[in-house]
Amino acid sequence: MVRRNDERRAALVDAAIEVLARDGARGLTFRAVDTAAAVPPGTASNYFANRDELLTQTGARVYERLQPDEATITRHRTAGRDRETYAELMRELVGRVASFRTGYLALLELRLEATRRPDLRTVLTERVRADVDANVAYHEASGLPGDATAVKLLYLALNWLIVEQLTLPDVFTEAERDRLVTAAVERIVAAG
Repeated sequence: MVRRNDERRAALVDAAIEVLARDGARGLTFRAVDTAAAVPPGTASNYFANRDELLTQTGARVYERLQPDEATITRHRTAGRDRETYAELMRELVGRVASFRTGYLALLELRLEATRRPDLRTVLTERVRADVDANVAYHEASGLPGDATAVKLLYLALNWLIVEQLTLPDVFTEAERDRLVTAAVERIVAAG
């Protein structure tokens, strides 16, 4: 029997994010999720039919939590349309993603697990492709400089910068990270 308490389900999936980030995919068990969520043993198994469903819903939840809030979206829509503004938007994006350390680390674990689980790979591929397409569409509609290729190149470059920050945080200082984001925008996005 699958339970329908949405708040409890969200708490369990949030706990799964923490378990994935801390213990990796092999450590993600129903028992570990129950413990992390501080719920009675067996609770997670009442909400998820199997571990694959838990992994899939955890991936979806990470993306849900990474979305900017309405104030950020409004600020982006009303910002300037030049490379300096673009660089500021990208620094903000990198900072927002990096501040959800456990979510991004959990997402890395999910990506690794997706190499062994075709259903999870399908879900993550669809989600990432949809995000890339949405970013390109948003960019094209925004009037910011650069084309679809620039958006994709920044996506690739900044994702690895985030991985570096989260896994080996002493490689670059925060100030260096910000300068690298600015340099990436200046070098990848054509002026004008």
